[in-house]
Amino acid sequence: MKKVVLAYLLACVAIASGLPAVYAQTAAPAAGADGKVTMSDAEYASYNNAMTQTTPQAKSAALEAYLTQYPQSAVKQDVLVTLMAAYSQYDAGKTLDAADRVLQLDPNNVQALTYEAFLRKSNSDSVTDATAKQAALDGAAGYAQKGLAAPKPAAMSDADFKTLQSKTFPIFYSVIGAAALNKKDGNTAVDAFKKELSAVPIAATQTPGPQLQDTYYLGLAYMQSTPPDYLDCAFYVARFVSFAPEPYKTQIAPTAKYCYKKYHGGDDGYDAVVTAASANLNPPDGFQASIKPAPTAAEIIDGVLKTTPDLATLAPDDREFILQSGTPDQVSKVWDAIKGKSVALDGAVVVVSTPTQLQVSISSDAKANKSADFTFNLKAPDPIPDLPEKATPAQKLAYKKKQDAAAKDAAALAAATAVGQTVTVSGTYDSFTPNPIMIIMSDGEVVLPKAETKSAAKPAAHPVHKAAH
Repeated sequence: MKKVVLAYLLACVAIASGLPAVYAQTAAPAAGADGKVTMSDAEYASYNNAMTQTTPQAKSAALEAYLTQYPQSAVKQDVLVTLMAAYSQYDAGKTLDAADRVLQLDPNNVQALTYEAFLRKSNSDSVTDATAKQAALDGAAGYAQKGLAAPKPAAMSDADFKTLQSKTFPIFYSVIGAAALNKKDGNTAVDAFKKELSAVPIAATQTPGPQLQDTYYLGLAYMQSTPPDYLDCAFYVARFVSFAPEPYKTQIAPTAKYCYKKYHGGDDGYDAVVTAASANLNPPDGFQASIKPAPTAAEIIDGVLKTTPDLATLAPDDREFILQSGTPDQVSKVWDAIKGKSVALDGAVVVVSTPTQLQVSISSDAKANKSADFTFNLKAPDPIPDLPEKATPAQKLAYKKKQDAAAKDAAALAAATAVGQTVTVSGTYDSFTPNPIMIIMSDGEVVLPKAETKSAAKPAAHPVHKAAH
C-alpha cells in the first residue's frame, strides 16, 4: 500500500485563451489525521503516472484513464481540478466539461466557477442570435455571481483564499459587466466594471488587455445608464483612447468626444478631459465641477425666443425643436405665431405622395433621416362643369380642351410629387403632434414651375444648378 500527500495545488496555473492565472482549489483530503490518503500499489502507480506527465495532452489523457479505472477515488476532486487545468491549456470544451465535473463534487469551487464564467462568456462572442447570445452571457454571469459568493474552503488559509479572490474577482466582475452591458443595463454594468478596475494593479488598466478593454466598456455603460451619464462616458472612453493601440485609438476617439459634447454642448475644454483621464483611473476631485453642462433645452429656447422679434420667421429646425422640446408656454408662443397663417415652403422632399396628401421633409433633421415632418392635405382641383344636355359643337370642343388640360395638369403634378422629388408646397398651418414631430397643413397646393419660353433668335441659356444645402 502507498500513501500520498495531497498537494493543495496552490501554485498559479497558467490558463490558455488569455484567462489570468488563478489558484487551484481542492477539497479536503479524504485521509486521516496525518493528511495522507492510502492507495493500493496499482492505484498509486496509475495516479503517479498521470501526475508526472510533462505535457498537458499526455497528463489529461492519463488523468482520464485514472478516473475511469478508479471512479470512486478518494482523490477524485483533486484529480479533476488538475485535469481541468491541463485541458485549459489546449481545449476549451474539455475544460468546461472538467469544470462541470468539479462543480458536481464541490459547487463552490472557485477555480471551476472561474473557468465556467470566463469560457462561457468567450463562447458567447461567436453567437449571432441576439436572444441566444444574451442567454449565454447571463449563464456565464450566473457562474460569476456564484464565484463572488463562494465561501473559503476549510482546508485553505485566509491568506491563500484572499490571493485566490484577487486573481478571480476581476474575471467575475468583467463577465457580469459584459452580460449587463449587452442588455443595456448600464447601472449594473457600471457597478461591475468599476469593481473590476479597482481590483487590479493600475498598470493593468494602462496596457492592452482585458482591463483596458473594459475601461472602454465602462464608458459605454455610463452612456447606457438611466439617466445617461455623458461626462463619465467621456472620461473613461478618453482614458481607453489614451492607452489603446491603433487602429482602436482612432476608431474610438470620436465616441469620447461625442459624449463630451452631449454633456458640455461643444468640444471646447475637451483636451483637459483627455489629460485628466490619462493621469487618473477615476475622475479626480473637482472634475465634475470643472466642466459646465450644456444649457437645457428650455434655456436654449428661451434665448431663441428673446432674440427673435417675429416668431413666425423662425427657421424650420428651430421651430420644430421648440415644438418638440419646449415648455408648454414656449410651445404656445411659437404655435400661436403661425397657426392659421398660409406660407409657401420650398425645398420640400417628398416622402409619401397620394392624390390628396403629401408628406414631405422640410427640416434638415427630417431630410437627413428621410422622414416626413410636414403633412399637406391638398385642395381638390376645380371641377369641370358638366356639358349641357344639348351641347353645341363649340361647347363640346371647349369641354374636351378642359379635360385634356386637367389630365395634363394631373400628370405634371404626379411627376412633380413623386417620392424623392423636391417641390414647393403652400398651405395653412392647422395642427401638429410633437413626438415625432408632424405639422399638419390644410389647403395644400403644389407650386409647379412655370414653363419657360425660348427666344427663336437666341440659343437657350445653360441651366444654372443651385447647390444643395
